[in-house]
Amino acid sequence: MSAIVGGTSSGTAADPAAADLLVRVPRIGRGFRLQWEEAQQCQVLLYPEGMVRLNGSAGEILRRCDGQRSLAAIVSDLEQAFGATGLQADVLAFVDIALQKQWLELQ
Repeated sequence: MSAIVGGTSSGTAADPAAADLLVRVPRIGRGFRLQWEEAQQCQVLLYPEGMVRLNGSAGEILRRCDGQRSLAAIVSDLEQAFGATGLQADVLAFVDIALQKQWLELQ
């Protein structure tokens, strides 16, 4: 799984803010719909004014934001699916961006 965003994040297990975030359950934000776009060969977020084309990593994260799983479970699932470790900081950095853009909501 490739890096989602550049730079580093303080989203480690020792970070209290990260620990609080990891128990939250994300879902796609109101007004957005995630779907596979055959013509683009990628996941996209559709909204009334347009479309956001997602890279592979972003699509994999958002596909798992189903309103059922915590962020900790999503990180674990991604690490298992891609045979990787240490994805938490990148996932939390992407989630922070997605929350700012209202692509995600936390329950």
